[in-house]
Amino acid sequence: MVPAGRCARHVSLIRKQRPTPHQLGYTYAWRKARAAYLRAHPLCVECEKIGKIIPADQVDHIIAHRGDKVLFWDVTNNWQSLCASCHSRKTVLFDGGLGR
Repeated sequence: MVPAGRCARHVSLIRKQRPTPHQLGYTYAWRKARAAYLRAHPLCVECEKIGKIIPADQVDHIIAHRGDKVLFWDVTNNWQSLCASCHSRKTVLFDGGLGR
């Protein structure tokens, strides 16, 4: 599917320039660390703020790391547990959405 306002040729060029998830750090080590973080922090922090108890299923980078490994692995200051709904909302509002 071609995003609105883009021809297929330009979409293809953009996708070729974008790093893969693996290149951005989403490796086996990430999956292990993510699982451990969700076990330790099982509830969505945004839902908790409004009194809801919703299980988290996403580990969000509070500040988008954009490939910065230090920011990517900053568990203490840059990770938070979110439900899928809150993560999607945050991504669209603050991180520029799926197309960034």
